[in-house]
Amino acid sequence: MIRPFVLCAVFLLSQWAAAAPITARSWLVADEHGEIIQESNPDAVRSIASITKLMTAMVVLDAQQNPDERIKNYTRRELLQLALVHSDNGAAQALCDNYPGGRASCVAALNAKAQALGLPNTRFIEPTGLSVFNVSTARELVKMITASLAYAEIVAAGHTSQLTVRLKKRLMTFNNTNPLVSAEGPVVVSKTGFTNAAGGCLAMITDTIYGRRTVIVLGSKNMRTRIPEAEAIARLR
Repeated sequence: MIRPFVLCAVFLLSQWAAAAPITARSWLVADEHGEIIQESNPDAVRSIASITKLMTAMVVLDAQQNPDERIKNYTRRELLQLALVHSDNGAAQALCDNYPGGRASCVAALNAKAQALGLPNTRFIEPTGLSVFNVSTARELVKMITASLAYAEIVAAGHTSQLTVRLKKRLMTFNNTNPLVSAEGPVVVSKTGFTNAAGGCLAMITDTIYGRRTVIVLGSKNMRTRIPEAEAIARLR
């Protein structure tokens, strides 16, 4: 039996967590139509870390290459899932290196896609997000993640909490970098990111009691703060 004072402590802790300040330098929550509900510095140009991999996945899928072609130890399909679910930098790099025309053509495609989506402040110089010069704004990332809804593989990654792939004779299991993701959960599309320069980052479309919400978090204090901050932002009205 849970004692009343324990329930009281849990309630107070949850109230404290909800009231904790948002450390993200730039953030927003938008409704299903992309209209911003609340925001802070949505037009600040910031490093986006591994949110980059959303765009990498889109341009690779646009190229319509054979998903079952093996690239070293993995198929292209597995590399896409490793990049999206586990945020594997090597997977994103391998996808770009094996893009038609190679890495230079892949990076050009990333920037061409940004231009086509109407993202004037979004720039890429490599496919992983490790570079501080991969930048965007919270407002523009709403358009980018909304565009990713058109890709079944990206949506599938948003419902994959654990990914299992075969490496030679071994089965390897990788956890999703967003702990909110589950097969039947509310998250529709998700991509996390973190570097020391970018801070904790998250782009996510999720269903809430208030309807579908797009949440963008850039420059959160660290990897531990980005998720609870995104949860709190998603509930804003």
